[in-house]
Formats: sequence, C-alpha cells, structure tokens
Amino acid sequence: MTTLQNDTFLKALHRQPTTYTPVWMMRQAGRYLPEYRATRQKAGDFLSLCKNPNFATEVTLQPLDRYPLLDASIIFSDILTVPDAMGLGLYFVAGEGPKFERPLREEADIYKLKIPDIGKDLKYVVDAVSQIKKALQGRVPLIGFSGSPWTLATYMIEGQGGTDFLTIKKMAYSRPDLLHHILKTTTEAVTQYLNAQIEAGVDAIMIFDSWGGALSHQGYLEFSLPYMKVILSSLKMMSDKKIPSIMFTKGGGLWLEDQVSAGSDALGLDWQTDIKIAREKVGNRLALQGNLDPAILLSKPEAIEKEVVRILDGYGHGHGHIFNLGHGITEHTPPEHVDVMLTTVREYSQQFHTQ
Repeated sequence: MTTLQNDTFLKALHRQPTTYTPVWMMRQAGRYLPEYRATRQKAGDFLSLCKNPNFATEVTLQPLDRYPLLDASIIFSDILTVPDAMGLGLYFVAGEGPKFERPLREEADIYKLKIPDIGKDLKYVVDAVSQIKKALQGRVPLIGFSGSPWTLATYMIEGQGGTDFLTIKKMAYSRPDLLHHILKTTTEAVTQYLNAQIEAGVDAIMIFDSWGGALSHQGYLEFSLPYMKVILSSLKMMSDKKIPSIMFTKGGGLWLEDQVSAGSDALGLDWQTDIKIAREKVGNRLALQGNLDPAILLSKPEAIEKEVVRILDGYGHGHGHIFNLGHGITEHTPPEHVDVMLTTVREYSQQFHTQ
C-alpha cells in the first residue's frame, strides 16, 4: 500500500490536527480547464470519456498537475453511471444535459428494476479507480463517490435533469410504495458500487444528494436521509477501519441536526448555509466541508479573497474543516481564479491551526 505524501484531507475528515485547512473542489476536473476540454474532444463525447479508464485517469490528474495546493483528488465519473447500469439508457443531448431512454413511470417497469452486476456493468469505473490510484503515486487521497438514492431516482423517474420534480413528487404522494421500491433497489446498487470502489483503493467516500433540497421537511426524512444512512452503515472496512465519508445534501441546511446522526464523518454545506451557524449546530461531532459560492470565482481576485477569509473566519479555530465550493465549479471559471482561492485558503487558514 502506497503511503500518502499529503494526508491533510483525511486528518481533517477525522477532526485530527492539521497545519492548515485542506481544500479540494467539487467538479475540479471539468470544463473550466482547457486541458480537460482537449481530452474530452479526443474521447469524442462525455460518456466515452467516463467509460474509458485511461481518459478518466488523465482528467482526474489534470487539476492536481495544475494546482499543487489541492489536497485531494476525486475519481472522474458521473452520478448517473448507476442508473445507466440498471438499464435505463443514459444519453446526453448537447445543451440539455442527461436524459434516459426508459424512465421509470409504469408499475411493471418499476418492479422489473434490477441491481446491476457491478463487476461487469460498472467495471470501467472500478478499473479507473485502480488505475488512478496507481497513477497518483500517493500524492493525495482519492475520493470515490455516488449519487444518493433520492437524487438518482429523480433522474430515473423524471427522465432528465433540470425538472420541477413534479413526476417523482406525484409518485411520492400517491404511490409511495413504488418510490420506496425504487429507492431500496437503488440503495443496494449504490452500496455495492461504493464498496467496489473501496476495494479498488479509494481513501474516502462522498454521497452527493444533489436534489435532497427539493423535498419537503417530512419528505427528506422519509425519502432521502434514511437511505443514505443505510449506505453509510454498509460501507466496507478499510485496513480494519471504517472508511471516512462525506454526506452532501444541496439545499440541506435545514436538516443539519438530522444529518449528524446519519453515520458520515463530515457534512458538506452548500453556499446558502452559513458555516458559522452550521458549526454551532454540529459542534465537534462531525467535520464540515464547504462552502464558497462557485459563482464568486467568476468575479475579481479581491472579492474571492474576501469571501474565502469570511468563510475561514466563520468556521474559526480548531480542526475538522475541509474548504470546498458549495457546489460544483462552473465551466466559465477562469483557471487563474482558482489559484487565488487556493493560495488564500492555504495562507490565511494557518492561523487557525496553531497547536
């Protein structure tokens, strides 16, 4: 097993002492980087990029090569690989995003839904994890991930992203039994998928509940949080230890107290949640990750520095903070603005980690 040269991210996840606040970015390998766009063009399209371990390795390492101040890498993949492997027919339309050929609308189709064979249908992701881990040579930890069952179900039922969620909510209110069947099946698929990533060598796991915030209060407690709890309790051990995990619900600031008991080591915060208030609510029970508004990276260096400082001040002294964006980096971000953010985090945060 390769020894990590930089384990600051993992230490922060475990709320152990660090000399600065570690940082990585959601979607850090993405369209804002010219080198990523070149690789994607070489691959032909997004799905071909995801399904080729060589390309996935190449783009995973690109931000690390450009930004030496990053403290973690995340496998290059997509949350929709799981429903695609379940036979729903994922495809992408330029300018419109992901769509499914066979969305789950009819009862008969819902009860035919099967857990995929991870070793066969998602082998390309597992192979990419192994290849990326080897290529990293211990530079930084590697994060594996999946979408939450609720978030995956929104795409599986709506048939596409960017909707008003009326189709899935209608099912939740009129036929909750059907929705729970989808969620239970997807939960088992996600659990197997994440455990395969753990076996292949990831150092931490993140669950993206991108659309949890679309639910009502009771809806979140029935259709989203319980299924993430099941997954977190079913993750494999790594070297006789529980693999560290991050749970992120976009729009989930209302449920911080409920999320604390879910079983993750850290909670991701979107930019709408005040990190100071979040820390007061969570205390030292879990680490917190976040939560710069990605849009600020489109502005000026002075504005970026000011907002980074505000967030670091908001968390304050002590360990257990992983700096990140409140959601994925936008494709129009000037790459040099990321340097401003990373440098400010590294330099300013050191004062909060004095022993």
